[in-house]
Amino acid sequence: MNVPVPLQEAHDPLAFGGKAAQLGAALRAGLRVPEGFGLHHDFVAAVAGGDAAARAALDAACANMPGPFAVRSSAIGEDGAAASFAGQHATLLNVSEVCDAVTEVWKSGWAESAQAYRQRVGAEGPIRMGVVVQRLVNADTAGVMFTRNPVTRAAELVIEAGWGLGEIIVQGMIIPDSFRLLPDGTVLARQSGVKNIAIRQKPDGDTHEVPVDPQLVEALCLSDANLAELAALARACDVAFGALPHDIEWAFEGDTPYLLQRRPVTGM
Repeated sequence: MNVPVPLQEAHDPLAFGGKAAQLGAALRAGLRVPEGFGLHHDFVAAVAGGDAAARAALDAACANMPGPFAVRSSAIGEDGAAASFAGQHATLLNVSEVCDAVTEVWKSGWAESAQAYRQRVGAEGPIRMGVVVQRLVNADTAGVMFTRNPVTRAAELVIEAGWGLGEIIVQGMIIPDSFRLLPDGTVLARQSGVKNIAIRQKPDGDTHEVPVDPQLVEALCLSDANLAELAALARACDVAFGALPHDIEWAFEGDTPYLLQRRPVTGM
C-alpha cells in the first residue's frame, strides 16, 4: 500500500488498524469526523524507514488537506474488543512535519511499556503500526464519553470534560467536569471539576499547558445544548456500530461536535 487512503476508504483493520477502521466506518455512517487519511502498516514502515517515495506521497497528500495535523497510532489490534492499547502508543498534535511524526508513532510500538502491555493481554504476532493523520480540531472543550456506566454498568452515558484539547483528560492532569445522562439525553447529574490548566496549540507547533481563567476553573464547560449533541452522538454510534458499550473521545470546536475516536468498551 504505497499511498495514504482517505479515512472513509480505510475498511480493513488488519491493514490500517482498528482506530482507522472505526473512524472510516463512522464517516461512512455520516458521523462528523475530522478529515484525514489512514496509513497502511506497510506504508508507515516505509515512511519510518526513510523511503523517499513514501515520504513524498505522504507530504503530497497532506499538502491538499488543511493543517495542522493530529497524528495518532492505529496499530493492528488496537481499539479492539479484546484490548484497547489506550495510552500505549504515541499521539502527536499540532503537527506540521507529518513524516517525522509518523516515524515517532511507529517507534512507539516498540516502547518498553507497549511491549509489556502486549504481553499482558496476550497480543501475538509482529508489531504492525497503522497511523491516522487528521486535521487537528482546535477544541474549545473536549473529553470522553462511555455509553454504559463503567462503575455500575447502568445503561447511562458518563461524560468527562475539560477546556481545550482532550489529552488533558486522557493523561489525568485535571479533575474534569462529570455528567451522567440517560440515553435519551435526560441529565441525571452534573459535577463541576477543577480545571485549572488546559492543553492548547502552540503557534509554532506542538502543544503546551496554559492556565485557565480563574472564573472558568470550576465553571461547567458543557451546556445543555452540548450535552444534547453528545447524547445524539452516542445514539448515532449505536446505529453505526450496534448498541454495545462505546468508549468515545469527542471535541467541540465552537458549537460543532466531532468524533475523534470510538472503540468498544473492553472488559464490560
